[in-house]
Amino acid sequence: MADRDPVPLPAEVRARLAELELELSEGDITQKGYEKKRSKLIGAFFPQAPGMDPSTGQERRTPVTPSSSSRYHRRRSSGSRDERYRSDVHTEAVQAALAKHKERKMAVPMPSKRRSLVVQTSMDAYTPPDTSSGSEGEGPGDADGEEGGDGEEEDGGGGGGGGTSREGSISMEHWINRAIHGTSSTTTTTSSTASSSSSSTRSGGSGAAGGRLADVLAQHVHISAHHHNRHHHHHHHHHRKTENHSAPPDVTGYTNNTAADDIQVERAPGAGTAAQRQTPKYGNAELMETGDGVPVSSRVSAKIQQLVNTLKRPKRPPLREFFVDDFEELLEVQQPDPNQPKAEGAQMVLLRGEQLGVVTNWPPSLEAALQRWGTISPKAPCLTTMDNNGKPLYVLTYGKLWSRSVKVAYNLLHKLGTKQEPLVRPGDRVALVFPNNDPAAFMTAFYGCLLAEVVPVPIEVPLTRKDAGSQQIGFLLGSCGVTVALTSDACHKGLPKSPTGEIPQFKGWPKVLWFVTESKHLSKPPRDWFPHIKDANQDTAYIEYKTCKDGSVLGVTVMRIAMLTHCQALTQSCSYTEAETIVNVLDFKKDVGLWHAVLTSVMNMMHVISIPYALMKVNPLSWIQKVCQNKAKVACVKSRDMHWALVAHREQRDISLSSLRMLVVADGSNPWSISSCDAFLNVFQTKGLKPEVICPCASSPEALTVALRRPVEEGSDPPGRGVLSMQGLSHGVIRVDSEEKLSVLTLQDVGSVMPGGMMCVVKPEGVPQLCKTDEIGELCVCTVATGTSYYGLAGMTKNTFEVFPVSNTGAPIGEFPFTRTGLLGFIGPAGLIFVAGKMDGLMVVGGRQHNADDIVATALAVEPMKFVYRGRIAVFSITVLHDERIVVVAEQRPDSTEEDSFQWMSRVLQAIDGIHQVGVYCLALVPSNTLPKTPLGGIHLSETKQLFLEGALHPCNVLMCPHTCVTNLPKPRQKQPEIGPASVMVGNLVSGKRIAQASGRDLAQIEDNDQFLFLSEVLQWRAQTTPDHVLYTLLNSRGTIASSLTCVQLHKRAEKIAGMLAERAHLQDGDHVALVYPPGIDLIVAFYGCLYAGCVPITVRPPHPQNIATTLPTVKMIVEVSRSVCVMTTQLICKLLRSKEASAAVDVRTWPPVLDTDDLPKKKPPLLYKPSNPDTLAYMDFSVSTTGMLAGVKMSHTATSAFCRSIKLQCELYPSREVAICLDPYCGLGFVLWCLCSVYSGHQSILIPPAELEVNPALWLSVVSQYKVRDTFCSYSVMELCTKGLGLQTELLKSRGLDLSRVRTCVVVAEERPRIALTQSFSKLFKDLGLHPRAVSTSFGCRVNLAICLQGTSGPDPTTVFVDMRALRHDRVRLVERGSPHSLPLMESGKILPGVRIIIANPETKGPMGESHLGEIWVHSGHNASGYFTVYGDEALQSDHFNSRLSFGDTQTVWARTGYLGFLRRTELTDASGERHDALYVVGALEEAMELRGMRYHPIDIETSVIRTHKSITECAVFTWTNLLVVVVELDGSEHEALDLVPLVTNVVLEEHYLIVGVVVVVDIGVIPINSRGEKQRMHLRDGFLADQLDPIYVAYNM
Repeated sequence: MADRDPVPLPAEVRARLAELELELSEGDITQKGYEKKRSKLIGAFFPQAPGMDPSTGQERRTPVTPSSSSRYHRRRSSGSRDERYRSDVHTEAVQAALAKHKERKMAVPMPSKRRSLVVQTSMDAYTPPDTSSGSEGEGPGDADGEEGGDGEEEDGGGGGGGGTSREGSISMEHWINRAIHGTSSTTTTTSSTASSSSSSTRSGGSGAAGGRLADVLAQHVHISAHHHNRHHHHHHHHHRKTENHSAPPDVTGYTNNTAADDIQVERAPGAGTAAQRQTPKYGNAELMETGDGVPVSSRVSAKIQQLVNTLKRPKRPPLREFFVDDFEELLEVQQPDPNQPKAEGAQMVLLRGEQLGVVTNWPPSLEAALQRWGTISPKAPCLTTMDNNGKPLYVLTYGKLWSRSVKVAYNLLHKLGTKQEPLVRPGDRVALVFPNNDPAAFMTAFYGCLLAEVVPVPIEVPLTRKDAGSQQIGFLLGSCGVTVALTSDACHKGLPKSPTGEIPQFKGWPKVLWFVTESKHLSKPPRDWFPHIKDANQDTAYIEYKTCKDGSVLGVTVMRIAMLTHCQALTQSCSYTEAETIVNVLDFKKDVGLWHAVLTSVMNMMHVISIPYALMKVNPLSWIQKVCQNKAKVACVKSRDMHWALVAHREQRDISLSSLRMLVVADGSNPWSISSCDAFLNVFQTKGLKPEVICPCASSPEALTVALRRPVEEGSDPPGRGVLSMQGLSHGVIRVDSEEKLSVLTLQDVGSVMPGGMMCVVKPEGVPQLCKTDEIGELCVCTVATGTSYYGLAGMTKNTFEVFPVSNTGAPIGEFPFTRTGLLGFIGPAGLIFVAGKMDGLMVVGGRQHNADDIVATALAVEPMKFVYRGRIAVFSITVLHDERIVVVAEQRPDSTEEDSFQWMSRVLQAIDGIHQVGVYCLALVPSNTLPKTPLGGIHLSETKQLFLEGALHPCNVLMCPHTCVTNLPKPRQKQPEIGPASVMVGNLVSGKRIAQASGRDLAQIEDNDQFLFLSEVLQWRAQTTPDHVLYTLLNSRGTIASSLTCVQLHKRAEKIAGMLAERAHLQDGDHVALVYPPGIDLIVAFYGCLYAGCVPITVRPPHPQNIATTLPTVKMIVEVSRSVCVMTTQLICKLLRSKEASAAVDVRTWPPVLDTDDLPKKKPPLLYKPSNPDTLAYMDFSVSTTGMLAGVKMSHTATSAFCRSIKLQCELYPSREVAICLDPYCGLGFVLWCLCSVYSGHQSILIPPAELEVNPALWLSVVSQYKVRDTFCSYSVMELCTKGLGLQTELLKSRGLDLSRVRTCVVVAEERPRIALTQSFSKLFKDLGLHPRAVSTSFGCRVNLAICLQGTSGPDPTTVFVDMRALRHDRVRLVERGSPHSLPLMESGKILPGVRIIIANPETKGPMGESHLGEIWVHSGHNASGYFTVYGDEALQSDHFNSRLSFGDTQTVWARTGYLGFLRRTELTDASGERHDALYVVGALEEAMELRGMRYHPIDIETSVIRTHKSITECAVFTWTNLLVVVVELDGSEHEALDLVPLVTNVVLEEHYLIVGVVVVVDIGVIPINSRGEKQRMHLRDGFLADQLDPIYVAYNM
């Protein structure tokens, strides 16, 4: 059959479609109208497939009804999915839901992942786990058998493979093949035998996968359990080739033209969707057109664009009323949907069970029963245990059980402790620690405790010191006061031992004495000693442990009378008779297994055949064989055991189940057990199994057996079924679903109330009010046979065991207390009880209830390809931003590919959305066998959740969908119009607030050196007056002096440089010279040499010899942009500039002349240059700003002198002072302090190149200590190096005599918001070495003014305020108390320098702002730079940075705009002049601030939150791309931790900033570029990300 290509649509049709989409998105037409018009338009261009209705493009299918018997014939069974959740009806519903989704496919951008992360198969992943399964609270069961179908080895037997799993094997094969090969361009030619489908698959890089995903979704959608006629598949002659879209179509366009019943939908390119054609691949990038038609050749941007398209019309409910979350940001409250179904029935009536008929020969207590049988018929078998081969291991008779229990009782009471001080007294609690394969020892110990009147607490065997959940069990034992643990010999030997052979104390456990109960270890009781046997009374008989949703363990106490009454009720319900044989597969330590196989069996002298879990793993049929061999009347199983038997039943010919009169299904209350029961019946009916034998029961630790279906007589009516609407259930009401069979839940009844009990249904939350008849609620029972309390927890006990239900009038319905069962359900017709879920599995999302089990079932039903490893899926909810969010975690099979997993994830999302109408917040896949297990092999839910929240789950794939789930974000903010001039009041007030303005003190008194206008003159004057005064001392990494300069030496060497410039370079006045020197003395000499020659110096950081490729181009760029006519440098760097590596990085032929200044000419220049006009250029300062822009500013002679003078005054610098400087000397204040200030003020500068600290981190601080320096300057990178490098060495440094007590100012030179966390940790760390915390402060400078603030020697300490971060987003400043929610600490950026005036202005309107507003800092000062130095003629654009005027108020003053947002605050402190001190707080750069949702965010705030979330995040940077927030984190850890970070990062940004992260990029340490000042270069990072140059470990695209 020829493949039909899609018909390209003519341009005019496309244009019309785009218009339509627009109309729909604007709400001009309805969805229905849109679809109608759309299909009309497209109708002409698409060939109709048969079976289609032309008007809507939907198939007409005849509804199929499951016919129960034919459905199960001709089945090929297959393992590996948990049968508890297998429902054919459900699988079909899921497939149909997915089919519906074809019409609006979801674009799931596939994450990029580094190769090393993809190959993640350790040997361990392939070895099947040897665990046990079946505990009550387990997640999906863990099937461990290796039994296979048709002889091939299947991976485990966790469940049937979806609805198709047991159809004729041909069609099965066909679908599996389609599934496996159904990747990108699936060309399936269907010949007469469908199984020979050949597929051409094309695999590409991960870029293509994103495209393929959407395609593949459509390929498995019509698989359903109802294609019985085996030849059905041979008629699919309309498979059509599906093109691979380079970007999946956007989820916002809905299409309705399905071309055939299981074929990909071709959608027309609507507005904003990618063009659909096979696109050429370039490397791993993908050429595609973005929404606006711009071709982009980048894998990353292609994906992001696709994500943007997906989010164009986000799925959000209409905005409703808001509640105030304590401030302007309003979180939306989920309002109830007016159309939601409401309960309409009458109030329910109390349901009573039949009378508990007391039979005369019933024993008065269980001990009495044991005594009776032990003495009357000691030879009667009580228990048969099996070995792992299914051979009977041991038969325990009633006589043996009696004598051994007596022995245990005697030894417990008399042989522990001393005669005077026995260790165990009647009423004490003891732990029973027995393995699952030794029921005999357990039974003996249990009855021994009952006889001794000691309370047994059965628990699981702790396998390691840190088992999942064993710590919580330890807490339970501790609170019960357990001091003795009973165990068997074999178990005792198997416990972990310390080297000395002692059993260590388990984590969280009390200290216990281990007591082995084997007879040979016990003393014989004396002849005259008999246990005291009483009638059952109110004493506690035993305590059963129960694990709660949050992982905590409670102990439910059961009284002796309750235990006995419960056994009687079970005996009556199940019609147990003496000497009946019962096969038990359940855990005998708790729950149904304990009640039937340990307690009730002894009361009735029955014979129990116990099947251990290990045997079930080897031989899943073992229990059926035992029923058959022993003609057992009763069997107790879970649905999993029935399923395992189904998987393996082919090998068996001669088995008969005709002896069974009752098959108790312990987890019959699980909504999904019904399919196991049905399937089991259909297969085994031929083997003599009668339909009425299957008896599902419902139980809970608190209420014991809640309900049990009785075995009925043959031929009576079949049991009840309820087919309920999921939509109704999610609103807590019962609606029998009629319209669509998609989202329904089919329930089986669990029989009626237990004899002697009463039952009602109450509202789960709040007052226990009776429900209406059509309402789901929590089942409550009133009977003697329930638990009585949670041990030691009176409050919780009252809420659970002492509930008094009330009617709608508020009156209690009776005087007896009821017990909450923890089961959700309703009472159906004829008093049958239906359970719809557990309270523990309930998740309330957006006001609707969802059951975790239901979601697990939906996820499993998606998978005909059997992707999930042994059906192991955990579903739980986490609270993020005031609502619960659903998280699905699944183990994937070891052989699954990236492709499989993404395909599976996207389909699960759609299925859950389609069936439950709820979004999944996070879907994580982990390698097989890695989720924490319960003792019986199920998934330990709370532990899994804990790992997820701690970032320790280590998933191998993660998909987050916050965009679709989080619908309660605050409204985007609309900008308020700012106040105009009209509202300004007289004086310095703006709309009632003080105008935010402040100034430093005046530059008053003139001193001897202040008469000079030029620095070169100051130097000449110093060389004459104090020639031998040392100005500079340069230190090396050992802390010794490398070189020093006196005034006269500097003057002489500068003269020689000037001579050299005149002679060799023939420079003119005002020529620009680039100085490329390492930090040191040469740089200073060269600088003054230039001044002497009348040239304008530009200091440039030399290229890094190890990293020429990236550092040299910057040098070249500065040299070119600054129009330098020559370069001066050292010999070494000279060689570097002309090296082979250099020529690879830049064009070395275009360098201007390079002068090497190592050997200077001897002769002096004829004449030193005398500058005449102080407004001419002194030097130029080039620097790369945080946004990655290279900007050079011009500094005039006037400004330079004013600058030095201002600093001299602020820091009180005089020739007698010493200042230590550990900064890079290339730009800003760092350069001024290194090169200029000493010459101006005459103090000695001790120079420490920051690079030397990498060799010796203690260098800077030891110099400060050694030279007794009072003032020191450093950069953040230096401070960080000291904090990280010396953190553990403070004691050592102290012993070496390091003393920082003389330091009065330690200033961090910066151009950003003060990094308060760093400065505080630095202060704390070195406090022990005498550093005064008030000494540490920061300065603030920017391009237009290199230093605006600098903490001087006098004046008040720097202050810290706490502002409300949410107010800050609205440009408001609201002070809050320390530690209040959403508070952000901000430290003042030093004192305003002398001669500097500051005002806060609105960056948009340029009006002055009040004190409570955040605005741009404008500065007016004598040392402002005089402008940018530009080449490209955009002076006009930038001129307003240097000469702006306010739009109203003081409109005369000329201000320079710093480009930083901040605010001023008048503090209570006074400064030196007695005035109140004004503090300036810098919040962040204007151009870095991100506008998101109409609010202003500062990257650093989001980054701080992110860095806090996980210990392995060392650094973080954020930026926006289109309207998406991109978060880049550096990972310090193994690459497998990368994916743990994705959910944590998303959560914290949502919680703290109300923002949805669009992309999370995990990179290696050191990828985030940082400039010399230690500031992040976020824009460089952004460019690198978009150009795909980061080599990320993982990129996650949140949906």
